[in-house]
Amino acid sequence: MTIIQTVEELEAIYGAPRGASLTKEVDIITDEYAAYIEASPFAALATTGPEGLDCSPRGDFPGFVRIADRRTLMMPDRRGNNRIDSLRNIIRDPRTSLMFLVPGSATVMRVNGVAKISVDEELLASFAVDGKAPRSVIVMTVEAIYFQCARAIMRSKLWDAEQFADPDKLPSVGAMLSAITEGEIDGDAYDAEWPGRASKSMW
Repeated sequence: MTIIQTVEELEAIYGAPRGASLTKEVDIITDEYAAYIEASPFAALATTGPEGLDCSPRGDFPGFVRIADRRTLMMPDRRGNNRIDSLRNIIRDPRTSLMFLVPGSATVMRVNGVAKISVDEELLASFAVDGKAPRSVIVMTVEAIYFQCARAIMRSKLWDAEQFADPDKLPSVGAMLSAITEGEIDGDAYDAEWPGRASKSMW
């Protein structure tokens, strides 16, 4: 296996980016970029910490990531598995990245910056859903924002319903847990209980 060892070797293969690849990157949220963030119900949150990297799915109503100003994004930390890997990382290393997807669109929006975690009571209350406020809000200062080339979405046919996998042909989370614990966790029982548990703890 031939392994690339230097940036110079890499650039010799790929060449230098040019044109729109460079022009598209700015350090403020333009009106056009804001339109994608406000339409997005899903984002991947990437962070880094002493234990390594983490990428966490985040989803909510379209526009759940609030644009506070041209350089600031705010995202509520909704209920989850309580691992708080992303939050632990942000406290120790504020470098953060978000990747927004909009169902049906091949355009992906990427944002890099630094983040902090706020527990300001008024801010938390402003993100409440059904009377339930998040326990914290991730406040991100934008350093770079740009759209991603659409080829990955096009190649994957991500939004093509004919390409959707049959969930029944994939291992369920219960099956995964049962296999990992060698049967200590009852996978069938976990799968049966999960929908009801999730519906009661969305917010």
